[in-house]
Amino acid sequence: MIQVGQTLPATTLMEYSEVEGEGCSLGPNAVDVVKATAGKTIALFALPGAFTPTCSAQHVPGYVQNVEAFKAAGVDEIWCVSVNDAFVMGAWARDQKTAGKVRMLADGSAAFAQATGLTLDLTGRGMGLRSNRYSMLVKDGKVVSLNVEAPGKFEVSDAATLLAQAKA
Repeated sequence: MIQVGQTLPATTLMEYSEVEGEGCSLGPNAVDVVKATAGKTIALFALPGAFTPTCSAQHVPGYVQNVEAFKAAGVDEIWCVSVNDAFVMGAWARDQKTAGKVRMLADGSAAFAQATGLTLDLTGRGMGLRSNRYSMLVKDGKVVSLNVEAPGKFEVSDAATLLAQAKA
């Protein structure tokens, strides 16, 4: 499992864009993790799946509601990462009203989850290999803080916890 002080893996996530701009085309666009984190402070949180109850009712809304507080604490971007495809993440972004607040990034093949060692096997629930629920503060590609949830829990990866770490 990735640890504080380590660099995020050189992987690619996908982001669905509904609006053309800054060289981004409509539809899924590749996000090179190394390039996208360079020189930035990122509040990254990951969860098992889009449209799932805890993720939709508590996890994403907490970050959306606190976007200005994160910016005031020096965070450049907030990322939500899930093992879903870019089209599902795009639909979920519309549902959660994340535009301009939280980047909804797809880890379709679980490559990022596997490279960080933060996977969750939900095969028994019909969902296959997923991302564990966690949050991390990343500065210039390096993990500054990491909050990994116990299975079935939502206690340490919430927006309030990561925001307090960003302010510290």
